Amino acid sequence: MNGAHALLATMRTNDVTTVFANPGTSEMHFVAALDDAPDVRAVLCLFEGVATGAADGYARVTGRVAATLLHLGPGLANGWANLHNARRARVPVLNVIGDHATYHARFDAPLQSDIAAVAGALEGSIHKPRRPDDVADETARAIADAYGPPSRVATLILPADVSWGALERTPSHWPTAARGAAVPLDEGLLDHVVTRLRTTRAAIFLGGAATTGAAMELANRIGAASGATVMVETFPTSMDRGAGVFQPERLIYLSEFAVGQLAEIETLVLVGASEPVGFFAYPDVPSRLVAADCEVIALAPPGSDVSTALAMLVDQLDAPRVRVPAGRAPEPPSGALNAQSFAAAIAATLPEGAVISDESNTSGIHLYGATTFAAPHRLLTLTGGSIGFGLPVAVGAAIGTGTRVIALESDGSMMYTPQALWTMAREGLDVTVVALSNRRYAILDFERQRVGASGVGEASERLLSLDDPAIDLCGVARALGVPGTAVTTADELVDALRRSFATPGPSFIEVPLASAF
Repeated sequence: MNGAHALLATMRTNDVTTVFANPGTSEMHFVAALDDAPDVRAVLCLFEGVATGAADGYARVTGRVAATLLHLGPGLANGWANLHNARRARVPVLNVIGDHATYHARFDAPLQSDIAAVAGALEGSIHKPRRPDDVADETARAIADAYGPPSRVATLILPADVSWGALERTPSHWPTAARGAAVPLDEGLLDHVVTRLRTTRAAIFLGGAATTGAAMELANRIGAASGATVMVETFPTSMDRGAGVFQPERLIYLSEFAVGQLAEIETLVLVGASEPVGFFAYPDVPSRLVAADCEVIALAPPGSDVSTALAMLVDQLDAPRVRVPAGRAPEPPSGALNAQSFAAAIAATLPEGAVISDESNTSGIHLYGATTFAAPHRLLTLTGGSIGFGLPVAVGAAIGTGTRVIALESDGSMMYTPQALWTMAREGLDVTVVALSNRRYAILDFERQRVGASGVGEASERLLSLDDPAIDLCGVARALGVPGTAVTTADELVDALRRSFATPGPSFIEVPLASAF
């Protein structure tokens, strides 16, 4: 038995049984060891950013550690952007990075790099076994660190000779990851929070683990009993939505409007979330979105037991159960395709229990409102702002749930990680990709105005346009094994969605849609 076998055995002992892989020479003994681990599902991804995004999506929907397998420092660097999104989502990921053999590193071979430095920027833990007999314990520690709390990206650097080297002693049992305790609640804050909820204009700001249906129901009771507004962060990791689920007010992405949204709030109680700040800096717009005299109280920071914190507030306020507002999903739209009819088509056809991976960007501005009373579903959003997230996360979510996933993907963002389509086809995943094509980086048009960058000359225009040449999105999908169709009306979109949801496997729908901004 070698180090690679020990790594896989420890992963299996700790229920880490899905690996999203883009391996190279240094990882070949791990690849070979998979033949002795039939219960581990290894998913080949054609680009490291797909592997890391898929691990993020899998962890979001299962709450379990997902593993990646990447090749040295450049492989890690290629996957780093979606690991950044996973870091911001606070989900558990075990990042396995193959490295040169320990004795080879001193020769400074072409692929030699400082892997630990690249991984360190993810603000997780880094583990590097020096002998095959160290692999199991280091793997268990990495898995424990990935779970946290709060959850994070833990990186295991596996030198090739440690991977292929034989164990001197095979343990009688493989180590289990010791789960950490939740971040302790400051119960001394409770009385103060209750007083502020009752005596000031207050808001409860939810994020992270506090966006499940059960947690939001508790927050709704607190809001109803105290008069506080219940809000949710702009980009939740995984949020329960749809008919019968209480829907908090969502913080507006645009800082100028978010400042107004929060202007009257005198107390902001954080539950599973950090204090909201501007996504970017803008001239004459504050970075801190709350009013200067607003008291921000971190009642349950990320990694806390948010359900207990909310339940304690419910008890303190003697907050009764309240009825969730009822409503109807939009009727299937007809006629022209625009941002409103696109959102209505998704809401009207959405299957119960589906997962939405949302990277619709400027075209999806009406989606949150339209799906309020749609069939119950889960919403995954772009937590870290690094685009190219939607398709890979859809891969991981589909594998993690086995249910229909709808990837709402703008054309510019799609072209960061189109390789995910091939993995969808190969794995036969039930993913419906809705590609929204306005043939430009429309968000940058809007941001250019917001930051006060003047000029719309030929040089700047060429950096925003995707129309020369136009991208044949359906052609890209078909070339990667996913059947594609283009629609031109709302009626055609509704029909295409229904056909896709009724047909096993992936499908691709191209929608020409102007930006809503």
